[in-house]
Amino acid sequence: MVLEGKNSVAKTISEKILSAHSGKDASAGDLVVAELDFVMAQDGTAPLAIRAFEGMGGDSIAMAGRAALCIDHSAPSPLRAISELHALMREFADKYGLELNDVGEGVCHQVMLDKGHALPGSLVIGADSHTCTYGAVNAFATGVGSTDLAAGLLSGSLWFRVPETMKVTIDGKLPAGVFAKDIALMMVGDITADGATYMALEVGGAAIADLGLDGRLTISNLAVEMGAKAGLMEADQKTLAFFDGRTSEKLAPVSPDAGAAYQEEREYDISGLGPQVAKPHTVDNIAPVEEVEGTPIAEGLIGTCTNGRLEDLRAAVEILRGKKVAHGVRLIVAPASREVMMQALREGLIEVFTECGGSVMCPGCASCVGTHQGIPGDGENVISTANRNFKGRMGNPEACIYLASPATVAASCVAGEITDPRRVM
Repeated sequence: MVLEGKNSVAKTISEKILSAHSGKDASAGDLVVAELDFVMAQDGTAPLAIRAFEGMGGDSIAMAGRAALCIDHSAPSPLRAISELHALMREFADKYGLELNDVGEGVCHQVMLDKGHALPGSLVIGADSHTCTYGAVNAFATGVGSTDLAAGLLSGSLWFRVPETMKVTIDGKLPAGVFAKDIALMMVGDITADGATYMALEVGGAAIADLGLDGRLTISNLAVEMGAKAGLMEADQKTLAFFDGRTSEKLAPVSPDAGAAYQEEREYDISGLGPQVAKPHTVDNIAPVEEVEGTPIAEGLIGTCTNGRLEDLRAAVEILRGKKVAHGVRLIVAPASREVMMQALREGLIEVFTECGGSVMCPGCASCVGTHQGIPGDGENVISTANRNFKGRMGNPEACIYLASPATVAASCVAGEITDPRRVM
């Protein structure tokens, strides 16, 4: 695409992707109308988008073959009213030929990756705030409201303000018992919940290069918990290998230019990092696990779009194998997608979760959003691998939610209290 406008200068990943998709030589702060590569909505937002689409007079979509609806937040449906919303989604998908990922396919964000819909260098919007997850595969991916989603479906494009970028470099080697989730929580605690508002995060460094793709996705997933619009990483061989067999499209990864201008730069060395825990009731209320050890728990959740992938399930199984969940503790496990669950079955992971006393849920969001499957009781403490711990997030404002890595959650469920996983690994 030929770029129009001012002479090109060194650009960040976000500036390059939005320039390429708008045909404008765009820099941070510019407004652009950009062509979309893919759009997605889930069952909490799709019904609103459908109504907005109809309100705009829509009778055809511009995103044929490039749009998906996902039923994951309340799947299977817990209520008659929600079943009606699911029926609306199925009817709309049939009418316009949209891809429908029905109950059991998994969390929208993992499904988008499993099916090769979010590609390096692409521009993706989703009516879900954690759409930023796909930044780990080098896509500019961001959450939008249902009305913007409807406009994207209708027109195939959307307006964006090109964000400023915060460059984050993470070096060092992860110590034993410490995982990508701990890096992500450390970042949230330092940058804070609004420290990167409307920025794009560009995350790299030796520690990121060492991580598998599952761990990188965890970090990008939490970008929005720092206020960021996107959480981007450069593509490497691990990224490209993930897409083997998932797409026939030629991959076009994007790297920042030397000399690109950043709003802010931060550097971390995680060689001495320990397990981190987000205390109630904000994600940036971070403490080392030692500070909260001994806190009794009633429920643990392993899963969600943050930590329901294979590396996460394997880390938990390393601790749970041959052990039992503590008396009075409920362990809920929700694989992120059907693909993940099938592989977990082949590896015997599901058997371990079941034998230890856990309950394995249908692939999807499970307890995370508090509509069903594991709503805690009054006064109960939950330790979860999810991305949010706001009061009432899991369906009960009288409960308290702690966030941690799958290993920390598993160790805590065995002990019946928040526990440093390094003690039992």
